[in-house]
Parts: sequence; C-alpha cells; structure tokens
Amino acid sequence: MSTQRLRNEDYHDYSSTDVSPEETPSEGLSNFSPGSYQRFGDSNGTTWFQTLIHLLKGNIGTGLLGLPLAVKNAGILMGPLSLLLMGIVAVHCMGILVKCAHHFCHRHNKPFVDYGDTVMYGLESSPISWLRNHAHWGRHIVDFFLIVTQLGFCCVYFVFLADNFKQVIEAANGTTNNCHNNETVILTPTMDSRLYMIAFLPFLVLLVFIRNLRALSVFSLLANVTMLVSLVMIYQFIMQSIPNPSRLPLVASWNTYPLFFGTAIFAFEGIGMVLPLENKMKDPRKFPLILYGGMGIITILYISLGSLGYLQFGANIQGSITLNLPNCWLYQSVKLLYSIGIFFTYALQFYVPAEIIVPFFVSRAPEHCGLVVDLSVRMAMVCLTCILAILIPRLDLVISLVGSVSSSALALIIPPLLEITTYYSEGMSPLTIAKDALISILGFVGFVVGTYQALYELIQPINGPIVINSTSAFV
Repeated sequence: MSTQRLRNEDYHDYSSTDVSPEETPSEGLSNFSPGSYQRFGDSNGTTWFQTLIHLLKGNIGTGLLGLPLAVKNAGILMGPLSLLLMGIVAVHCMGILVKCAHHFCHRHNKPFVDYGDTVMYGLESSPISWLRNHAHWGRHIVDFFLIVTQLGFCCVYFVFLADNFKQVIEAANGTTNNCHNNETVILTPTMDSRLYMIAFLPFLVLLVFIRNLRALSVFSLLANVTMLVSLVMIYQFIMQSIPNPSRLPLVASWNTYPLFFGTAIFAFEGIGMVLPLENKMKDPRKFPLILYGGMGIITILYISLGSLGYLQFGANIQGSITLNLPNCWLYQSVKLLYSIGIFFTYALQFYVPAEIIVPFFVSRAPEHCGLVVDLSVRMAMVCLTCILAILIPRLDLVISLVGSVSSSALALIIPPLLEITTYYSEGMSPLTIAKDALISILGFVGFVVGTYQALYELIQPINGPIVINSTSAFV
C-alpha cells in the first residue's frame, strides 16, 4: 500500500475501531452533490446507540484507573472540580473540531474530512500568509501527535500488564476466598516487572500482525466485556465502608498538580475518534446530542471513580486502582480480566500509528518484499513501545507524561486555534477569540509544566520503596 493511496483513503478514519481499511470515504462520493454536506454510506451506518457505545469505549481505558491517584495529586476537593472543568473544556473542544470539519466539508464539497485535513484547511484559511504557505504542516503535526499519543497508550499498556500480573503471581500463595478480612500477606518474589514486559512482547507482536481491523473486532468485543465486568467489581468494592474524608487534604501541594493534569487529560483520550464516529452514523444530525450526552456520562464516571477510589485508599492509592484491590481471588480475577481487556486493546490502539508509519516504509521497498517489510516495521514498533516502557516503568509517570506531551495538544491546544484560523477572516467576536486563546494558553501551560514535572519525577533518585508500583501495600 503506497503512501499516496493511504492519503486518498483518509486513513485517520481508521481511528474508529469498527472501520475497515476496505471502507473508504471515496465510496460515497458518487452520491455527493456539490454545495451539500452529506455522510457517505448512511444506509449502512451506525445507529445512535452503537455510536454512543463506541464513544464510551474509546474513552475508557487505563487512564480511568489512574484517576484516583490524579485526585490525590490535586486534592479531594480540587481534584473533582478540576475533572469537571477539564471535561467541559475537552467536550467543548470536540465540538469545535466537529464544527470546523463541517465548515470545510461545505467549502470544499467533500463528504468527510479527518482531523489532519481539518487542521490543514484551517491553516489555508488563516489571514497570515506564512501559515497559508505551510498549511500542509498542519496534517504532519496532527500525524505526529497521533503517533505519540497512540504509541504512548501502548507503552502504558505494557507497564499496566506487567504490574498487575506481577502482583497477582507474587500474592498467589497467600490469596484466599475471603474478601472481607483483607490482610497483608508475605509475597513470593518473582522476576522484575521489566522481565514481565519482555514476556508479553512476543504475544503482542503476534497480535499486531493481524492487519485487518475487522478481524480485530472480535478482540474488541472481548475487551469490552472483560473491562465492563472489572469496572462493576471495582465500583462494588470502593463504595463499601468509605473512610472519613476529613483526613484527606482538600487541595494538594502545588507541585503535584501538573501530574494531575497529565493523568486527567490522558483519560480524555477520545478526540481522535470524534470525526470518524460522526461520519459513520446513519443520521449524523443526532451526533451533537450523543457527543455531549456520552461525554457527560464519561465525565461523571471519571469524577466518581477518581473521588471514591481516593476516599477508599487514601495516601496508599497506586498508579492503577487495580493494584489496591484486596488479596482474594474475586478481586485478583478483576485484575486479570482488566489486563486481558487491555492486552487486546493494544492492537486497536496500535492500528492508527501503524497505518501512518508502515505504508511509508512499504512504499519504498521492492514489491515482493512488501509483506516482510510490513511485518518487520510492526515488530519494530512494538519493540519500541516495550523499550520505552522498560525505561519508564512507573505507571503513574508514564500516563502523566503521555497526557502532558500529546493528549494536551490534540485535545486542548489545537482545536481552539483551529477555530480562530477557520473563522477569523469571516468575522469572530472578541469574546470568542479571547475564549479560544485562553483555552490554548492553559493547554500549553499544562503541556510545559506537566511534561517538566513528570520528567523531574523520573530523574529523582529512588529512596526506599515506591508506593506507586509497590505490590506489597494492601489496605
């Protein structure tokens, strides 16, 4: 598959995990009338309920499980309020992206434009000549942050799998069927968590060799079921006998708040799938209601799990709330179930960067070597995510770093600037310009400070046991 062919197929539409490479926007061009705004394949599109499920699925992952620690880094009062504000801003930015995409579909007589196209056309509409002349860089910037974000998710998955499996295996000898009296047990030391990551490597390599997204839909369904069951069990536990919250600080230390920002914005990871989901609907006019309703549910889920998890475990909360669950087989199975879901989700998160990077190398290789080059590049990319996870084995810092570096750019910085470049020449109110500028500035500050704080924490010497990834602390 050549790079040009990939461009013609608007590959960012693949970020919806139910889109096949064989389904391209070009299929709907024959029914497209100039000057109108339509969606291709309406008759075979998704219903509003299916779209809602996909939206929920795209925003529920490892970031959700790290939110209790994020609330700890902000404070029991500041954390939930900040999550609410960040949810409102993130959803508003998603709405901006959809509005700008609609605008350019009208202007360019196209049935669909993806995130990269929208940014490129936005720069072409800018009143600044330098930006117009370099508009193609808009797509490259979006490509770069998409790659960093998705591969960052894959790095987080390596650390998550290693931490949870290590804890289950080391506590296996002391694990009981009694979940009411949770006692500290003597762990049986096993290999280092980095060796667990290496052990998962060949299985994940084989998984990403599945190149057809339709074939991955079975794994997607399995991941959804296991993660849903795990979340129900987690809520069932953390809502029991909640300790007195008076011992928890309302507002945490200022120097840990950037870590909260990185983790929280990492959790709001679904902006890349907004346009593909709308495009695949039978009736895209219902999408705004689904977007705001679905993200409202997600925001409530984030606030409730983050707050209840911190209230239940307090200062002992770890990088993933699964690591705090009791040492009995019922909750050990929760860790394993969620880990199975994350394992299969790896291939889905990996698909988007693979569709950007792999064709670049395949198009430059002899035709008879195409398959070998394809599989080799995929294997190298998986190995890269494994190496990065080994270098940064602290789950909380990996999540915060990925969120600060790339998620903040895609979710907070770019959309408001896109609205300004798109509509400035057509007239914008000063209030709207000020609002967009403020959101982008806050996103950029979070990007810089969050990245700095995460890197600062990483280079600090380890004094004593690390609470974040300790497998011996049970409440």
